[in-house]
Amino acid sequence: VHLVESGGGLAQPGGSLRLSCAASGFTFSNYAMAWARQAPGEGLEWVSAIYSDGRDTYYTDSVKGRFTISRDNAKNTVYLQMNSLKPEDTALYYCYRGSRTSHDYWGQGTQVTVSS
Repeated sequence: VHLVESGGGLAQPGGSLRLSCAASGFTFSNYAMAWARQAPGEGLEWVSAIYSDGRDTYYTDSVKGRFTISRDNAKNTVYLQMNSLKPEDTALYYCYRGSRTSHDYWGQGTQVTVSS
């Protein structure tokens, strides 16, 4: 199993970024996928999850209405569209195989920095 995140970078407050996570080594369409983040000096925080068929999505309260998780099972990729970014969204963002309450494989992370 291999998960590779991309799309992080520097954004201004109010700006947008789109994270991607390319998966390989397993039948992607059979698994829920999720994103978590870790801000500097903080613990790991679950952000969002999407179930295998893409119909059910879940978000932590602080990103509801601003972030959108989606997946393309034909491309073995899960996305996190992040709009209206805030400085408190600054973190290392991880993609993982699993849901809000379960996890097994993780990517290496992609840094998101929101600053003017």
